[in-house]
Amino acid sequence: MQPSTLQPGAASGGSSSTLEQAAYRKVGWRLIPFLLICYIVAYLDRVNVGFAKLQMLNDLKLSDTVYGLGAGIFFFGYFLFEVPSNVILHKVGARIWIARIMITWGIISGLTMFVTTPTMFYVMRFLLGVAEAGFFPGIILYLTYWYPAERRGSMTAWFMTAVALSGFIGGPVSGWILEDLSGVHGIAGWQWLFLLEALPSIIIGIVVLFYLDDHIHDAKWLSAEEKQLLERNIAAEAAQKDDLPMRQVFSKGRMWAMSLIYFSFVIGLYGVSFWLPTIIKSTGIKDSLTIGLLTAIPYGFAVIAMVLVGWRSDIKRERRWHIAIPALVGAAGLYLSTVWSANTTLAMVALTFATMGIMIVLPLFWSLPTAILSGTAAAAGIAMINSLGNLAGFFGPSLIGYLKDLTHTTNSGIYVLAAFMVLGAIVTLAMPSKLVDK
Repeated sequence: MQPSTLQPGAASGGSSSTLEQAAYRKVGWRLIPFLLICYIVAYLDRVNVGFAKLQMLNDLKLSDTVYGLGAGIFFFGYFLFEVPSNVILHKVGARIWIARIMITWGIISGLTMFVTTPTMFYVMRFLLGVAEAGFFPGIILYLTYWYPAERRGSMTAWFMTAVALSGFIGGPVSGWILEDLSGVHGIAGWQWLFLLEALPSIIIGIVVLFYLDDHIHDAKWLSAEEKQLLERNIAAEAAQKDDLPMRQVFSKGRMWAMSLIYFSFVIGLYGVSFWLPTIIKSTGIKDSLTIGLLTAIPYGFAVIAMVLVGWRSDIKRERRWHIAIPALVGAAGLYLSTVWSANTTLAMVALTFATMGIMIVLPLFWSLPTAILSGTAAAAGIAMINSLGNLAGFFGPSLIGYLKDLTHTTNSGIYVLAAFMVLGAIVTLAMPSKLVDK
């Protein structure tokens, strides 16, 4: 990660002053690596149940339908508390609220090691969603406090590489925990998984209290001149946006259209995230560590693709086609993974393209609503889109689990995910370019 690539000014075609370039470079190195680490542990705690499934279902005698419902019910808690959580963050500040979110979700994720029945599994997943509600949209909102729209696409892409990095790092680590710690001190591998991967969230949540600054004017590591410049850029952009009452935010058609786009992409994301280990296992791989290592391949390529496409989108000041084309690539990859399911090598190639396409569109999507909303409207609008979109996190895994029990294959569920990726691409292209290409 070179400073010039992380530096937001690099995306502005060199038109910024030396002071402005230096200021944004300083902000980038201060915030983005730390926020990326926060999201890595967040996403890992959210989806490590996909690896726990490899042992947990057999130990607890659970069906794929029960697993799919439990994996997805997280998002009902998330949905119910997303908007109020983000509004609270806007009012009390990111530092306190993000710390609270991380510490509570870490505790709940760790306690999941004690589940013994489907009901307990459902309850813990629901509570995890309640605890984590507001984290992701809170970070997206937080970035709007520091970066104007033309710099935010690449920064959001850097932040959201955490999703791919959590798979790249978490896959091998999770596979190792399942393989080597199973039975140690009488504790099952999947129980060790929940316990050990919860601890970083709690520790980093405490660090947040001392590290993050709520706003530009709070940053002691910026000079007075740098603060004035950055605040002037944010104020100039805010003057061109809508800061609407929350009731009007919820009634605007474009907010519902964006929610549909995000729903379509998220259903692909969590379908892959929760079921990728199972899909790889179905190609004939049985060893948990090997499965973990193989899951790192699609995510490793996705990290590179996310950064490059996000950077190019900022350079071109174009969003719609940079979202739609990767979405279609993701859909094609999902479909081909079923065609080549009997061949591990070809299936991994298809899953790599599917993962790359899905991961690319997610950070770029957030350039759409943040280009047109500010203030409380941004807090509510981002949270609304994220909460409605993340209901796909319930429907995707639940649907695949149900169809797998019904048909004894994941193929039919994967076809549904691919269809939604195509739908998301179509609705994205229907958005007016003058509205979102900033």
